[in-house]
Amino acid sequence: QVQLVESGGGLVQAGGSLRLSCAASGRTLRNYPMGWFRQAPGKERELVAAISWSGGNTYYVESVKGRFTISRDNAKNTMYLQMNSLKPEDTAVYYCAADVTGYGGRTSVDIYEYDYWGQGTQVTVSS
Repeated sequence: QVQLVESGGGLVQAGGSLRLSCAASGRTLRNYPMGWFRQAPGKERELVAAISWSGGNTYYVESVKGRFTISRDNAKNTMYLQMNSLKPEDTAVYYCAADVTGYGGRTSVDIYEYDYWGQGTQVTVSS
């Protein structure tokens, strides 16, 4: 069984930065695609960024391109999301997820491809 634990969320002013971490345990995830999602109140959960097993392929939703960077350290079984130039519309609960049935060399962009989820971490951006 895989456990994913997010950390690094918090309250920040617009224009500020946060770095989210997702630590995995129970199984190595070095061979699998992973991703970061977010869900704001009253909205559907959306994919923010995704990364292939090696980090060689990444995907970003248009609204975060140029501001967010997804990365991973397979030796530490950990994934990261560096968020810069934060905006109030980035406020949401952020979740990390792993696709353990997918091909590791690509990014997984469909929510239904993901098998394991963390509990989420709140990110609040004040204006």
